[in-house]
Amino acid sequence: MLLLLPLLPLAPLFLRPPGAGGAQAPNATSEGCQIIHPPWEGGIRYRGLTRDQVKAINFLPVDYEIEYVCRGEREVVGPKVRKCLANGSWTDMDTPSRCVRICSKSYLTLENGKVFLTGGDLPALDGARVDFRCDSDFHLVGSSRSICSQGQWSTPKPHCQVNRTPHSERRAVYIGALFPMSGGWPGGQACQPAVEMALEDVNSRRDILPDYELKLIHHDSKCDPGQATKYLYELLYNDPIKIILMPGCSSVSTLVAEAARMWNLIVLSYGSSSPALSNRQRFPTFFRTHPSATLHNPTRVKLFEKWGWKKIATIQQTTEVFTSTLDDLEERVKEAGIEITFRQSFFSDPAVPVKNLKRQDARIIVGLFYETEARKVFCEVYKERLFGKKYVWFLIGWYADNWFKIYDPSINCTVDEMTEAVEGHITTEIVMLNPANTRSISNMTSQEFVEKLTKRLKRHPEETGGFQEAPLAYDAIWALALALNKTSGGGGRSGVRLEDFNYNNQTITDQIYRAMNSSSFEGVSGHVVFDASGSRMAWTLIEQLQGGSYKKIGYYDSTKDDLSWSKTDKWIGGSPPADQTLVIKTFRFLSQKLFISVSVLSSLGIVLAVVCLSFNIYNSHVRYIQNSQPNLNNLTAVGCSLALAAVFPLGLDGYHIGRSQFPFVCQARLWLLGLGFSLGYGSMFTKIWWVHTVFTKKEEKKEWRKTLEPWKLYATVGLLVGMDVLTLATWQIVDPLHRTIETFAKEEPKEDIDVSILPQLEHCSSKKMNTWLGIFYGYKGLLLLLGIFLAYETKSVSTEKINDHRAVGMAIYNVAVLCLITAPVTMILSSQQDAAFAFASLAIVFSSYITLVVLFVPKMRRLITRGEWQSEAQDTMKTGSSTNNNEEEKSRLLEKENRELEKIIAEKEERVSELRHQLQSRQQLRSRRHPPTPPDPSGALPRGPPEPPDRLSCDGSRVHLLYK
Repeated sequence: MLLLLPLLPLAPLFLRPPGAGGAQAPNATSEGCQIIHPPWEGGIRYRGLTRDQVKAINFLPVDYEIEYVCRGEREVVGPKVRKCLANGSWTDMDTPSRCVRICSKSYLTLENGKVFLTGGDLPALDGARVDFRCDSDFHLVGSSRSICSQGQWSTPKPHCQVNRTPHSERRAVYIGALFPMSGGWPGGQACQPAVEMALEDVNSRRDILPDYELKLIHHDSKCDPGQATKYLYELLYNDPIKIILMPGCSSVSTLVAEAARMWNLIVLSYGSSSPALSNRQRFPTFFRTHPSATLHNPTRVKLFEKWGWKKIATIQQTTEVFTSTLDDLEERVKEAGIEITFRQSFFSDPAVPVKNLKRQDARIIVGLFYETEARKVFCEVYKERLFGKKYVWFLIGWYADNWFKIYDPSINCTVDEMTEAVEGHITTEIVMLNPANTRSISNMTSQEFVEKLTKRLKRHPEETGGFQEAPLAYDAIWALALALNKTSGGGGRSGVRLEDFNYNNQTITDQIYRAMNSSSFEGVSGHVVFDASGSRMAWTLIEQLQGGSYKKIGYYDSTKDDLSWSKTDKWIGGSPPADQTLVIKTFRFLSQKLFISVSVLSSLGIVLAVVCLSFNIYNSHVRYIQNSQPNLNNLTAVGCSLALAAVFPLGLDGYHIGRSQFPFVCQARLWLLGLGFSLGYGSMFTKIWWVHTVFTKKEEKKEWRKTLEPWKLYATVGLLVGMDVLTLATWQIVDPLHRTIETFAKEEPKEDIDVSILPQLEHCSSKKMNTWLGIFYGYKGLLLLLGIFLAYETKSVSTEKINDHRAVGMAIYNVAVLCLITAPVTMILSSQQDAAFAFASLAIVFSSYITLVVLFVPKMRRLITRGEWQSEAQDTMKTGSSTNNNEEEKSRLLEKENRELEKIIAEKEERVSELRHQLQSRQQLRSRRHPPTPPDPSGALPRGPPEPPDRLSCDGSRVHLLYK
């Protein structure tokens, strides 16, 4: 491991060697050599040692080597490597190692010439002198000598210029240009003078196109494709032949570039940013010194990564240039793992898109629109409050510096409102003027170029269209000149004759294309180089609006992926905002006061159930208790206990238990409540069902009233419980309950912090929860409705076999009503944990309390107030039979006597009917034997023959039998 020690010239932990300005301490010890101090503006590499290890030791072992290094434009003078000797000293300690500033090495070479270094050695140190000499056919332009002093050469570097042909003998090469002097982008106002400056500088050079002179033929395109078509026709069909076309404006460049390939013409644009022009298949001969609008995108992506943003939103004006730029941005952010969550566009009115951005909680917003539309957008931004410490806007940097203060009748926002809305936004702008004050290929610095152009302009630069793009137009002529120079052979070398070019000469066009494609030089706009699509690669300037004015906060070189950051960015909230609202997930837990209160009631109910169960078991020998089917009542008490116990798991949530325990709690809820209902309600239902079956049916069922077989009742309860067990077991195996999360709408906190509260609620659920609940509730609901019906039908029945069936019916009424109301209500209130728990748990508690009180309290009261504590045997020995038993016996005797009398009456009626029939038959027979006698005038009854005495006695006996 190599460690470059920090440059600490005054650090006390090192000892200076003699050559470093201090006395030597040559302590030869067996431990090795003492650590020495690095030179000024330098450091030492310690191989295999960490920073902490170097600080902790004073000696290095024998044969250990150290290496001196220097920073910046400095070189090591003296031994660069020292080795620890066995005597405890370092090698070459008599020669100091120093870090000295060197002058630029570029002065040590000269194109088309030679350099002679004197007074020093390579590299050039203070006091070194260089002399420049040019080759034959070249002459030196600039000073022939330069001296190195404190890292700087005394004069600018000269260059060798070819001895040019006399001006009168040079051949003209024509350039056809279209400058938009007016229209949407009047960039020709400054770009045309810049081009004319470049032509003068190029034509004055003897080393570039020595046999040719570049001339310009230009027209005003007004940034209008229609107007440009007219002038393009004139340029192509009128002499002289143009070797290249130079349009401005993206719309005009698109037209010219599409037509140029049919004429074998290279197109070099100085002011076109449309990403569509990067399509090599559509525009095979197109180049531009103005970078594509997509060059902003690598910078934006770099800033997104710097500030850790993973989600952005965009809003664009519906034009081709912005749509293409945004499509490119979408591809780049996708590769970087960043998501465009929301994309909005508008044609003229941005009101609705801005509202949508607000609705979608967009935080990091990229805006692509022209300056006039920018004012409309930010007026709406102010209205929607889509600015401040929570938001960051990325805009295009070529707006005017005071664009948001310019009066615009199309908006209804004041200057103060606009200033407030745009504060803090970030702009990315192509660097069109070299920020470093270095000399370009024209031997001018960027500042000298600006001063020279300003003198040439007729108006103030801020009032001149295209002033920012003027350096690009200037460098475009230099790129063309260098490419033509390379194509023609550069004066004396083998090449083609440019004057032989015509619109059918594909060969010369291909050579110019290759030369242009390989261009690389330093221009006034910076380093000029083209990518594979013919677009200029350049730096991007990053600015931020701070206090109403733009401040530079960094540069980005996309060719080297180098971000130069000045650390001058300022944020309203003190730090870059988050790319989205920080969502804090919070669970809605059950109110502990409610849970404790209901748990206390449930516990008391369980105690009451245990007391009732104990009472029933203890007094099971009492006839009154025996006649109430005590075993069924015991099951009811157990069922109420289980149902009350279900209240506890109903109230358990994430506040009490972990995620792994939740499924067990869910199953406990289901099983306790299901079995509790089956035992409690099932035993009561069985009683009322038996009473209804026996006392409301036909005569053949009346024999059942005499005897009651308890096993049938127990079997009925067992059947109900078995059905529940089977259903619950199937549910648990096939589709077990598990923990699910219900998410609610986000809530804003009361404090002004950039977070949102995301409430969540835990539920017990399964994949087919509704199906299972439908089966369960449907089956239980039918039992409840049937129970209500049976209780109503038997309300007037009285039987000693089940002497508490009326109390059972009352309990069934209450349980059924509570259950039928609670089940749908709790499903509706499932999202309100407190209300749902309160409704469900209190329904369980109240129904259990009512059932226990109605069934058991009257029995307790009767046994206590009447003292009926004797068993059936003791009661019989003392009184022979109880009052209730006598009444029952008497009732049985009366029923038996009644049945016997009914039988006798039926026999008598049958006998009477038979005798009447015989009597009628005899009377008819007698009337046939003795015709009727006419009536006696005297009114006396006719006398017939006297009846035999035996027949009279016979008839009399029959009559006696009839009325016996």
